[in-house]
Parts: sequence; structure tokens; C-alpha cells
Amino acid sequence: MGKYGLYYRQAKDELHKVIFPVKEQIKSAYISVVVVVTIISLFLALVDVVMSYSLSAII
Repeated sequence: MGKYGLYYRQAKDELHKVIFPVKEQIKSAYISVVVVVTIISLFLALVDVVMSYSLSAII
């Protein structure tokens, strides 16, 4: 039982070292992800339209 108790204490000690993000950090990270995904989606849509148009012009 000594190994399990030691493991539990060490796991508990490590969990106390974890720094959880506050609400403002989560909100700013969420907004950043949404903005980046939107920009990349618009860029890929633009590339798709240009390639589709150029391929249609060739064919």
C-alpha cells in the first residue's frame, strides 16, 4: 500500500503546481482562435474560387 500512497501524494502535489487559466485568458484565447480560423477559411475560399475560375477558363 506504500507505493499507492506515495503515488497519490505525488500526483496531488503535482496537481497543486498546475496553473489553471482565468476566465479572461480563456475568453481571449477563444476569440483569437475564432479570428484565425475565420481568416484562414476566407483565404482558402478565395483560393478555391480563383482556382475554380482559372480551371474553368482553361477547360
